[in-house]
Amino acid sequence: MEKGITLSALTAKNIPNSSAKLLKGKVAIAGLGGLGSNIAVMLARIGVGKLLLVDFDKVEPSNLNRQHYNTSHIGMYKTEALKSQIDVINPFIDTETVTVKITEENAAKLFIDYPIVCEAFDNPKYKAILVNALLQSNDTKIVAASGLSGYKSANKITTKRVFKNLYLCGDSEYTSEDEDGLMAPRVSICAGHQANMIVRLLLGMEDV
Repeated sequence: MEKGITLSALTAKNIPNSSAKLLKGKVAIAGLGGLGSNIAVMLARIGVGKLLLVDFDKVEPSNLNRQHYNTSHIGMYKTEALKSQIDVINPFIDTETVTVKITEENAAKLFIDYPIVCEAFDNPKYKAILVNALLQSNDTKIVAASGLSGYKSANKITTKRVFKNLYLCGDSEYTSEDEDGLMAPRVSICAGHQANMIVRLLLGMEDV
């Protein structure tokens, strides 16, 4: 770390009076692919105090077109690769990792200490398992995603409040065969929507 660097220096350009609240924030991110890896880095940059990173997968070459990894991370668990980056980006926050696959048995228990959980899975099966488990909690706020593939207009991606504690980002539209794929621009836009909604919740704003 460069001499003289402080957390207040790193977050000096944050919205006034937001940094102290963000530092007290606790956010869990389930799935560290194109959405989760970018969301985690965004939240780390603005000084969210504690992040829980959960994934079971390793970095592969095909991930690099949209996920926050580089060639040196190939073969590493995504939890380890992402934590190593965050520790350099913002060494003042607490980053915890759990390298495990989400199941119906462990979904609720894993995130019991986190008031905000970001669902960032590619696989619909794991999305459903996590959201269904967490919706049974009266307090946990879930920021999920659906519909970010292809190259349709970026303006179709929105944030909606589906239920009291469930927010959904994406376009929720059917993707045609010629748009079946994931690329950095649209994935990053959806990740930005999720990260921004998380910030709003941390700052006490529940509307979209």
